[in-house]
Amino acid sequence: MAKQPKRIKAWTGDRDAAHSVEAAIKLVKENAKAKFDETIEISVNLGVDPRHADQQVRGVVNLPSGTGRDVRVAVFAKDAKAAEATAAGAEHVGADDLYEKIAGGFMDFDRVIATPDMMALVGRLGKVLGPRGLMPNPKVGTVTPNVGQAVKDAKGGAVEFRVEKAGIVHAGIGKASFTEEALLVNVKALIEALNRAKPSGAKGVFVKRVGLSSTMGPGFKVDIASIG
Repeated sequence: MAKQPKRIKAWTGDRDAAHSVEAAIKLVKENAKAKFDETIEISVNLGVDPRHADQQVRGVVNLPSGTGRDVRVAVFAKDAKAAEATAAGAEHVGADDLYEKIAGGFMDFDRVIATPDMMALVGRLGKVLGPRGLMPNPKVGTVTPNVGQAVKDAKGGAVEFRVEKAGIVHAGIGKASFTEEALLVNVKALIEALNRAKPSGAKGVFVKRVGLSSTMGPGFKVDIASIG
């Protein structure tokens, strides 16, 4: 049998029991021992079958405590809207010029926002942006005439979520350096957003299981009732 790395041997806490959300956050933080500021991640198993169109779950949530990430934003806009995006802090703003850069392999951004009139152009980048989950979508507020606010939201803690084939939503809800209180309000905000996004086709229990972990640490089960 292969020997376990020292970092795994050093893990503490019961990984089989369901903990209160406060206890789970504390355990995740205690086990985040990497030399970098680990991302705290949440996994939520939902009672949906994403193969059915009426059971898709997708949306965006503004995390009250932010994400701890420096989000780089690219905006497709022209004239006054381009100036608005630049003033809001977008790193890359343009139209045909930005299209050419991305088509040529430029990917130095984490979020793409577009005004509605730019979507005919942006749509041609579907094979590049789509597989990376970067394609602008009005359902998550990344296709909007209000590009300035969209840029501020992206940089201030907006997180997109989308259910995967197995019915699970994964999202980063902060950093190990965050306080337990800051992570708690972010967890609750995400769960509330998921409940608001519950599709009409979902039957029975919607939020079935919740787990928390850090980038390099173990995962801990959360007692759903403790989230409220």
